[in-house]
Amino acid sequence: MKTLTRLCICLFTIISFAQPQELDLRDGQVSGRIIDATLNAPLPFVNIVIKDTANKTITGGITKDDGTFEINKIPKGKVTVSIQYIGFITVSKIVNIGKDGYRVNLGDIKLEADFASLDEITVVAEITTIQQKIDRKVINVGKDLTTAGATASDIMNNIPSVNVDQQTGNISLRGNENVRVMVDGKLSNVPIAQLLRQIPSTSIKQIELITNPSAKYNPEGMSGIINIILHKNTSIGFNGNINIGLTKEIYAKFNSSIDMNYRNGKFNFYGNYGNTIGNNANYGNIERLDDGSNQLFDFNNNNKSHLYKVGVDFYMNDNNTVSFFTNKNLFNGLGRGSTGIQYVNQPLQSQTFDNDINNTVAQYNGVYNHQLKKEGEKLDLEVDYSVFAQDEIANFNFTNIPFPPNYTDFVDTNRDQTTINLDYTNPLSDQAKLEIGLEVRLFDTEIDYNSTGLSVNENQDLNPNNGDEFIATPDTNFSYKRDIYSLYVTYGKTFDNWSYQMGARAETVTDDASAIRQLENSSETSPFKNDYLQVYPSAFVTYTPSDKNSYQMSISRRVDRPGLQQVNPIREWSTPLISSFGNTNLQPQFTNSIEANYTRKFENGTVTGGVFYRLVEDEINRAVFIDRLDLNKNILTYDNFDNTTAFGIEINSNYAPTKWWSLNGSFDLFGRQQKGIAETLTAPTDIATVDDIERSTISVDNVVYNFRLFNNFKVTKKLNLSLFSMYRGEEKGLQFTRKPMFMLNMGLRYSFLEDDRATFSFNYSDILNTMVFKFEGDRPTPQVGQFNWESNTWNIALSYRFGGRKYRALKRKSRDDNEKSGSGGFI
Repeated sequence: MKTLTRLCICLFTIISFAQPQELDLRDGQVSGRIIDATLNAPLPFVNIVIKDTANKTITGGITKDDGTFEINKIPKGKVTVSIQYIGFITVSKIVNIGKDGYRVNLGDIKLEADFASLDEITVVAEITTIQQKIDRKVINVGKDLTTAGATASDIMNNIPSVNVDQQTGNISLRGNENVRVMVDGKLSNVPIAQLLRQIPSTSIKQIELITNPSAKYNPEGMSGIINIILHKNTSIGFNGNINIGLTKEIYAKFNSSIDMNYRNGKFNFYGNYGNTIGNNANYGNIERLDDGSNQLFDFNNNNKSHLYKVGVDFYMNDNNTVSFFTNKNLFNGLGRGSTGIQYVNQPLQSQTFDNDINNTVAQYNGVYNHQLKKEGEKLDLEVDYSVFAQDEIANFNFTNIPFPPNYTDFVDTNRDQTTINLDYTNPLSDQAKLEIGLEVRLFDTEIDYNSTGLSVNENQDLNPNNGDEFIATPDTNFSYKRDIYSLYVTYGKTFDNWSYQMGARAETVTDDASAIRQLENSSETSPFKNDYLQVYPSAFVTYTPSDKNSYQMSISRRVDRPGLQQVNPIREWSTPLISSFGNTNLQPQFTNSIEANYTRKFENGTVTGGVFYRLVEDEINRAVFIDRLDLNKNILTYDNFDNTTAFGIEINSNYAPTKWWSLNGSFDLFGRQQKGIAETLTAPTDIATVDDIERSTISVDNVVYNFRLFNNFKVTKKLNLSLFSMYRGEEKGLQFTRKPMFMLNMGLRYSFLEDDRATFSFNYSDILNTMVFKFEGDRPTPQVGQFNWESNTWNIALSYRFGGRKYRALKRKSRDDNEKSGSGGFI
């Protein structure tokens, strides 16, 4: 708490110096009432902006429930009163304070609906577009992309530089899985793979790729941040949307969601429910070339996930807003599978397993937004608390394998995280802005593991990370705590055709971990503690010589702190030939990045190209050891290595050759160096001993390229067809080389009913059935193999929206310059 107190004192000291001197204003006043010209009804929450003759904002406010407004402290002279309201044409009035009097009543002002703007708000764009902003790439999700799949996980592979492993659900950006995924600017306790499969694609408004985040963001994630922004419902009255979908290849998978919103007066209430239910099949084999053995894999997962969310926004007055939401995710996964080992002229050795996983995530979020006297000057306080609880029971049975005996694993996981943000924004002028913030993040994890049917020798060395003897994980209690205190400052300015933003984030971090293992007649404790202070600077420069050309360059420093599974000493998974463990002694890795981008606008589209370079310090990567008790088996873990580098180029474009045909294409190429530890046997396994194990540090230089092309064809006003293709190039890793992959998808979308309120879509994925994970490698043994999943699927979906179409502006906290106001969405 001493650290937090010092940071708070520092923050409020900076704020006090940043406060502008009070202007000596004559007490001029402008008042009136705003009315909907069509309905002849008052409009509350309309923005009223007062500007001087130089078009500089002096003050402002919003209308009350009865449509009236009253703006005070307006200086003498000519001013412009601008009435701005989403979905309506802006109206401006010229007033001369003093000459027209010091109390000016404009009377009733009627606003006409701006139908062009209204369409942009209520109707999702036909095609997906990409924008390059100062610190991020923004993909505006259109109807063409939502047709590509039912969930966020389905459409992520259509996003430039993003890949999703369809077996594990892991997501990567620029070829690296060290990426943070947020929803509406907030992290979630829901596992990423589970989260992406829970969010309906139709709920997504934008996807932000923040590859070089500013100091305002948390510095985790070597490759950056993926922020999923959901649609916001700010409609007056009762409104909502219903989605249902079915996907099938081998098994049927169902998903549905309902989004409801009610807004009137000072309150906005919203609620959501979504689910995904279905079986998923995975199968494959690995053939060892040294002994002729073949491993056979067959897995099935029957998963059910339900997500609930409710929230309320309370508009206390013009300057104060309070918001609260809570959500809960319930997940149940039933897994069945078998792993077989077939040696030449020997009976099949097999391991079968079944597991039952139940987890619950609950999140509670509150936001207080205070608008200060100056337009745009504000103070935001956000408190977020979430808990994660999971129980897993896994049974393992063996046939024709002498050891180990059949056993059962029990794993209980409890995790909670608390985040407190305090942000201050001060627009020093029309061209300059200062932002200051404090953040506290507290993470606490407890994992209890016990197993029946296995015995552990008390004299056995239990640390697999050094390659010594290992039989089984004993009953273990693992606790891991991480406390992070942050202070950031950013300053941005625009002048002529240039704009820049620079800042720094200082963080003090404390890691405290302990693993208590219960041996046969005693216990063993392995503590770990780490305490460090780091500063993460960032800088951005943009040059826009014309409306058609824009140049941008940025630099930043980031960190990848070891994840829970990377430090967890409890066995993560096991097959007859390999087991995976974490390493509690892992240190964080740091990444220094620089990138440059160029955007060119044409009459019918845009092209954006960019290059990047990274220097990674103390890289975290895989290490493979040979089991000392059975030299045919391996142990997979993590370790820190020397500095490595990565580079890449990206090109993406959206172009409309005709009114009925539009396309969106991207190409990315990245190169990186990977280092790891591997052990090999210098003698045949049937006669080898521990003395024949040779350990070495290996390095792999890798260049990978990917290509995506999305075509959208507008057949009629209501019918659209789409064709998507993707090629993923060969990728070398520490253990194996993944072969190229290709995918071809097609889809259609048809809108019907009044105002196109209903939409039917059909999508056929991987038409040629070419999405197969094929690989070959020689570490720790020469091997080839492949894995398959349900990629050759068809999906049908129906969406229907109900309620009114009259929109009003909504002012709420906009941390990280994202739109997070108003309605629900998920997580």
